Amino acid sequence: MKKVLKIWQNNFGRNFIILFGSFMILELEFRLISKLNLLEYSFLRVSLGVAIIAFIIAFIEKKLPNIVAKIINSFLIFIASIYGIAELGFKNFLGVFASVSTSSQAGAVLSYTKDFVMSFKWFYYLLLIPFIIVFIYYIFIDKKIVLDMPKKKKGKKNILYFFIYLFVLSSLILTYIGTLEFSFMQNKTQVETSLELFKKPDNPSLAINDFGYISFALLDIKEYFFPGEDQNINVSYDPNLIPNTDLEVEHKEYIPHLTVDNDFWKDLIDNETNKNYNALNKYFISKDSTMTNDYTGLFEGKNLIIIMAESGSNLMLNEELYPNISKLYNEGWSWKNYYSPRNTCSTGNNEMSGMISLYSIYNNCTANVYRKNTYFESIFNLFNQKGYNTSSYHNNFDEYYYRTTIHKNMGSKKFYKVQDMDIYYGTTYGDWASDVDLMNFYLKSLDEREEGPFMSWITTVTAHQPYSNSSTYNDKYLDLMPSEYAKDVRRYMSKLKTVDEAIGVLLEGLEERDILDDTVIVLYADHYPYALSNKNLSEAYGYEINIDNNADQVPFIIYNSELTNKIYDDYTSYIDITPTIANLFNLDYDSRLYMGHDILSDDIDDMVIFADGSWKNAIGFYSTTTNTINYYTSKVYSDEELLGINELVSLKLDMSSLAIKNNYFEYLKKKMDNYKATSE
Repeated sequence: MKKVLKIWQNNFGRNFIILFGSFMILELEFRLISKLNLLEYSFLRVSLGVAIIAFIIAFIEKKLPNIVAKIINSFLIFIASIYGIAELGFKNFLGVFASVSTSSQAGAVLSYTKDFVMSFKWFYYLLLIPFIIVFIYYIFIDKKIVLDMPKKKKGKKNILYFFIYLFVLSSLILTYIGTLEFSFMQNKTQVETSLELFKKPDNPSLAINDFGYISFALLDIKEYFFPGEDQNINVSYDPNLIPNTDLEVEHKEYIPHLTVDNDFWKDLIDNETNKNYNALNKYFISKDSTMTNDYTGLFEGKNLIIIMAESGSNLMLNEELYPNISKLYNEGWSWKNYYSPRNTCSTGNNEMSGMISLYSIYNNCTANVYRKNTYFESIFNLFNQKGYNTSSYHNNFDEYYYRTTIHKNMGSKKFYKVQDMDIYYGTTYGDWASDVDLMNFYLKSLDEREEGPFMSWITTVTAHQPYSNSSTYNDKYLDLMPSEYAKDVRRYMSKLKTVDEAIGVLLEGLEERDILDDTVIVLYADHYPYALSNKNLSEAYGYEINIDNNADQVPFIIYNSELTNKIYDDYTSYIDITPTIANLFNLDYDSRLYMGHDILSDDIDDMVIFADGSWKNAIGFYSTTTNTINYYTSKVYSDEELLGINELVSLKLDMSSLAIKNNYFEYLKKKMDNYKATSE
């Protein structure tokens, strides 16, 4: 007991135990709530990381007055608790863990702080327990236990203690470094090694599992101010084994979707000195191309309207409440395993991914950060090359996303924001513009267009959160909604009624203009209404949405009045929209330039890839957060097979990020134009 008291009377020992104990409790709570495995070797690394952090802080506090150390410790434990709660809430709300790099959206997030905080589960606040215990100890107990110790004189003994501290800290750090490389400390199915992730923690889900959320916070701050180098991506490339050059197919009339000359690409690779551009050149030329098929050109020459429905969900498929959306669903083609995975900026990023078939970058608002990029292979430019009149519409202003710039650089010949539409839009967060007004304006703009086929992209807004307050569209059809549902769900469904009316206005307007038969309508949702609790939504859906990212499952419909209804089982997402549409309209495109694929093709493995590298297919759902797979069939992957899939998934995400960060497609277009000019 005397030894324990002696340690406790020592400033360093007392502060180290308080900090280490508090941080470890926080990490344990966080892992239990996040359903991370406590029995993995990685938890030893988490414990070591916490010990190092506590050791350094306690050593700094060693010579500080006790009251100062108390304030510092209380503050750090409180901040760690609040940060952990926020991370859990962010993961629950947006499906991803937050990063400092997401701060570009801080202003937008503040607009729905109430909905964000209300989405927290009560047990998230258990992370405050260590702070409460320490606070109570400092207020009521500390003075009674900690005795005043006489100041020690400087001398050989103090120098000896200093070297002991230094030796212990060095041992902890060296052991920690070893855990980053020890083979038994690596997850067999994880693509990035712990060392690579430590140097560049660009995947928070993996980093939190490997290092703990407190250490990740420090690594994330370091990465923000002093970013590590992107790891060299090894791309398999053999100029003598380029696919799609001599294809043998069952139906000889089928040909690959190729527009970029392979000889040009090979020459470019031989002469390019920029390692990032060359990695991308080698990656894209080596990809397998999808082929033309029985669906190629089915809609050739027709008009196209793509509607990205704000906060759409499977509740939209209620025939009684939403007859117009149900008409599209019941008479068109739909995919029941379609997903719109959430990410840092789900609306803007998922709109961007739908237009260019590239995955957004995990930890930033990609559409905004890289808004000056251009994409000659975007869906707008594919239709521009066919002589279509392209345009885009959104009944809000550039408050969240810089669409005026983004859509222009995507190739939209004219973007209309809400100020251009001469319609009412609220100045407060709870009162959005009407999608009915949006569609009426859109039809009017069709009357004023130039002759020829048109391609339009429409992004709606009425169904946007919040659903917790009273507002025009929250309450407009509230009485029509099922009384057994939670009120916020009923308010959301009330907003969907306005969305359905807008679809009705569109269908009626196209029919009046005698162009309905010649027009294809594509409808998908940017994300599900994540401001609503999983519990309340699950009750409305009739199934549990908080399993295997089921919440991200939303409608995807392709409609034309001449189609026969079909429901497909393929796993798909917004990443597949552009290549699928390009094939249906027989556009000139190179399928190698897209991360998605034509989902009506037979030569693909259908899969949904989520922002953190998790994935889902007919076999099961693999979570990168927990490094586990939940199987749906008797088929079981070996560790080698899982690693192979994860490597393919990681490569797609990495190459998408690299292409966006380096504005690769603007570079490629310039090189292609120069090549053609010198070849003529």
